[in-house]
Parts: sequence; structure tokens; C-alpha cells
Amino acid sequence: MTDLRKTPLHTPLCDLLGCEAPVLLAGMGGVSRWELAAAVANAGGYGMLGMVRESPDLITREVTALQAATGRPFAVNLIPAATEPRLLDAQISCCLYLGVSAFCFFWDVMPDVVARVKPAGCLVLHQVGTVEAARLAEKAGVDVIIAQGVEAGGHVHGRCPAFALAEQILAQTGLPVVVSGGIATGERLAAALAMGASGVQCGTAFLATGESFAHPYHKSRIVGVSGDDTILTDAFVLNWPKGAAVRVIANSVTDGLDGTYLGHDPDSLPRETIAHDDDQPRLRFSTDSPLRTTTGDLEAMAFYAGQGAGDILDIVPAATRLTDITAQARHILTGPLQNDIKALS
Repeated sequence: MTDLRKTPLHTPLCDLLGCEAPVLLAGMGGVSRWELAAAVANAGGYGMLGMVRESPDLITREVTALQAATGRPFAVNLIPAATEPRLLDAQISCCLYLGVSAFCFFWDVMPDVVARVKPAGCLVLHQVGTVEAARLAEKAGVDVIIAQGVEAGGHVHGRCPAFALAEQILAQTGLPVVVSGGIATGERLAAALAMGASGVQCGTAFLATGESFAHPYHKSRIVGVSGDDTILTDAFVLNWPKGAAVRVIANSVTDGLDGTYLGHDPDSLPRETIAHDDDQPRLRFSTDSPLRTTTGDLEAMAFYAGQGAGDILDIVPAATRLTDITAQARHILTGPLQNDIKALS
């Protein structure tokens, strides 16, 4: 196995985060559980637990299991702006008690939340969708900025392509910048590093792996689709603020929108139970995606996927996915294409 610490892929971000390759697992809610985070971390990437609006009990189980499965650093992803304040307080308190040393936040920048964890010595990564949000995150004291482009799967905060947004942010910050959105290949990783970014974040590429907590049907939907088969819509908005758009694979729900993908008011959407996770109902038009534990009308749920889905041809172990991405990037950065790599961004 190649020692990634001795290749062009090892950036200062790797030293900051304690990983070997600058490839971050996106903290996908429901999907990025301990098994996937451990697999990515143990393979040399940076693991992240997606604990969006989860209970302290589940966070305790997931963090404890992850700590037992790997000795490598990891982060816990929370979304303060979409979490009830008392639950958020309990989540953070739980993480700090368990010795979590890094957090990733997303959506609106909330400086008081950053200020809550920084005195404990925690690293803070913040995913943003605009240059202004990046400025606010830096002012709040974060350590790493993740530039999320409109190509990303799941919740999408901005409307700018990933590389264009990263380039704008790089021009106005000295912080490490990670590119996120539509990245599933070593070509894209190499392009990100060549433009001056410190690494990439991958969601869909790791959702479609054996260790992810996504339902097998969700994984199968990703294989074989193209980026053009994904849709940006705010129809799957129940449980989130109005106007929160997501990128999903087209299904019967999006087909029924007659091309009106944006502008949906959650107050006007029906509350119809179509599936369950154990005893928890899952509603049509909710933000819930099908997990291993989900039963019911899975086809009508949100199948999150980024525009990089077209590069995903099979379901493999997370370590294999990471190895393929880093091997291709290493070949590009050290081979004859290195002078032309910027053309890939």
C-alpha cells in the first residue's frame, strides 16, 4: 500500500486533521455512521459522523463505536441552524463529554456555536455555499472552510459551482479550503489541489459503499445514473426551513412536480406517512432518505445524490473507493498530465 504521507496528496490540511489523504467524508445525516467513518479514516481519509438532529443517546453510541473502531481523528457534523436549540446544546455537551475533538457545521454560520467549542480545543470545519458565508465563518474563528458547490447531493446552501466558489474563497482567505460537490474521481481531487485547495469532500462517492448506512435501494439508484438525472428541488423540505433545496435523483415525487422544482411552501405540503424507521414515521416530502432500517414506499423518498453520480459504477468498500480516487490523483499529479491538470477544474 502506498504511504500517502510521501505523495503530492499529503497537504498541510492532512497534518491539521490527522489524516493521510486530503479526502473528507461528508457528514451525511443518517448515512455517515460509525462504520463508514471508521472505514474512511482507517483507509487514510478523514472520517465524519453525520449526527444532524440526532439524540445524545445515538450520538453516544455512534461516537463510542467509532472510537473503538479507529484510533484516527474524526469530526462530528451538526447543523445548528436546523436544530432546536435545546437539542443542539445537548448534542454539543454530549460530544465534548465523549472527547470529540473536531466539529463540522453547515448551513447558516452561528458564531456563538463556534465559540462554544473552540475553548475546548476543538477544530471547527464549516461548510458554506457563498463567499459571504465563508467570510462570516472565518470571522467566527473556524479552522477549515468547505466550499460546497451546487453540484453537491443532499442539502445545497448556495448556487455557485464548486470550483468557482472555491476559487473565490481562496482569493480572500488564508484558511485551508476544501472543495465539495460532484467529486467522485481522482481527476477532481487533482484539479482541486492544483488550483490551491487543500483537499476535497466526498458524499455520494461514499454513500455508494458497503459501509454506508444508506438503504441498498438508495445505493442501487446511484449506480447507473448520470449527473443529469439529479434535480435541485425544495419539495423535500418537511423538517427543514422553507426554501432549503436538496439535490436528489429524479423519482415519482419529482416527476409529479411538472417541472416546478423550487418554491414549495412546507406549510402547504401534505403530511402523509409513506415509510417507517422502526416506530418513527417517514413522510412524503420530508428530508429523510431511506436507511438500512427503513421500510415502506422507499421509491417516493429523497434519494440524495450529487452530479458526480455518473462516475460511480458500482458499490464497493469505502477503502476501495478512497484508494481508487487517491491513486488516480497521484498518477495525474506525478505524470505527464500534471501541467494540464488545471483544465480539469
